Amino acid sequence: MLKSLVFGSALVLVSASALAAPQCNTRETVLDLLSEKYSEAPIAVGVANNGGLVEVLSTGDGETWSIIITSPKGMSCLVAAGEGWRMFEGQLALEPEA
Repeated sequence: MLKSLVFGSALVLVSASALAAPQCNTRETVLDLLSEKYSEAPIAVGVANNGGLVEVLSTGDGETWSIIITSPKGMSCLVAAGEGWRMFEGQLALEPEA
């Protein structure tokens, strides 16, 4: 549930024009571009139900972040980007304790 909420919130930040024309290339090319242009590196990774690799990249200080999805065939697409990435220490509670 939390993963869906975080991912859904990230997609809201993407403009309609960015979704209309996704920025895709080989994973290596996308990672190189995000590293060179924004100094971003992968900080989290997961495998989607369809076999795609979902990666969150960020700068060391969280100034900028990006989310890319790589298909099993190796094509990576930028699906969200923004500023002010923050990591939680510990687990985020979704429901108040009784």
